[in-house]
Amino acid sequence: MLTYSFTDTGSDCLYIHLYKCLKNDILSGKLTAGTKLPSKRSFAKNLGISTITVENAYAQLQSEGYIYSLPKKGFYITEITAPSANTPAISPDNFCIATDKPPCQLDLVNNQTNPDNFPFSIWAKLIRETISEKSRELMISPPCGGIMELRHAICSHVKAFRNLDVSPEQVIIGAGTEYLYGLLIQLLGFNKIYAVENPGYQKLAKIYECHQVRYQAVPLDRHGIDISALEASHADIAHITPSHHYPTGIVTSISRRYELLAWAAREKGRYIIEDDYDSEFRLSGQPIPALQSIDQSEKVIYINTFTKSLSSTVRLSYMILPKHLLEEFYRRFHFYSCTVSNFEQYTLARFLSGGYFEKHINRMRTHYKNVRDAFLDALHKSPFSSHIKISGEDAGLHFLMDIDTQMTDAELLQAAAQHSIHLACLSQYYLEAAPEITEHTLVLNYSGLALEQISKAIGLLSQLF
Repeated sequence: MLTYSFTDTGSDCLYIHLYKCLKNDILSGKLTAGTKLPSKRSFAKNLGISTITVENAYAQLQSEGYIYSLPKKGFYITEITAPSANTPAISPDNFCIATDKPPCQLDLVNNQTNPDNFPFSIWAKLIRETISEKSRELMISPPCGGIMELRHAICSHVKAFRNLDVSPEQVIIGAGTEYLYGLLIQLLGFNKIYAVENPGYQKLAKIYECHQVRYQAVPLDRHGIDISALEASHADIAHITPSHHYPTGIVTSISRRYELLAWAAREKGRYIIEDDYDSEFRLSGQPIPALQSIDQSEKVIYINTFTKSLSSTVRLSYMILPKHLLEEFYRRFHFYSCTVSNFEQYTLARFLSGGYFEKHINRMRTHYKNVRDAFLDALHKSPFSSHIKISGEDAGLHFLMDIDTQMTDAELLQAAAQHSIHLACLSQYYLEAAPEITEHTLVLNYSGLALEQISKAIGLLSQLF
């Protein structure tokens, strides 16, 4: 008869302790397949516990498949093939362990939102209103494209700010652009070739790699993505940032925009994904109309996000599909759940329709313009001013700074890291070998820089140049 000690069960109740003892003996091979277990009554008497304790332990083992029962015969051990003890473990060298990045004194790479600039009081007010007035709607699963209230608000927003005249059905909400890219790959096809800008947003290429689709890195000229190179790439889909290219800051000219639309119109399966990255923060002149606003052939898919304008932790993005793709999209994805919570969607809808977003953007434009101007002025007055040249400062929250130095980019980044400075070089954004002309060019993101930190930033940079 099997016997187990119950003198030290730790925090486990009796039946859990018995269940664990039996499971361990099954997995170790002490109890072999086909072995009959004692009856509940006799086992309970032998162990000095209640029958219900044995019954509960057997029930748990049976539910997990370790034992099975035969009517009027009892319980038996299931045949289980456990992994061999000789199976090699995965070496730590074969995978990455996420760790916190070492703290830095100056970060001129990552997009950052200063907590002082987020409209917490307004956001909290709108959340309270949403909970009070939308309690029933908050508990209802939204359509796959998102709640209509937010999609209507986005339509009004893009009409006013991007000159886009679209219907709510065309707007698809998602938790971040990465999720929307994945939907588009499924919609447009895994067998397509996707063109990405080179240099460009490297994370985008990694997303295409993760979805196992082919992509081609296409170079740029001063007007935007190179049309001849795009044709030569045999791409079906062009993924571009025409309003403010990252990281060069190039704004696609109007003539190049029409060339792109003509390229897309020449073949039935061609499309342009217009990633309107950073468009809200054009700091000089009027906002440039979206490419989709001049598209007459329904070849442009527009994507934007509230992550950059509100906070990197607000994972709420949207895309606007051409009307002729809607039937196919809803046929294939109608069963998908929207990946953004109702709380966030209803709150943002109120934030947009109440005019709060427009006020926030205007306030942030003023803030970023002040930071940019002060940073540029400090750079021009710095001890190393004669060794630098700045470009691309009029659009978005970063600019380029060429440096006259004998250090290679690798040496420059290493020296920066030694001084706890996080920098990025233009050469890092090339998907293929970067041309020599890009050496010694920094991409400086000032979104997380406060006015009072600029003097310190110049002091730290002075140690490098």
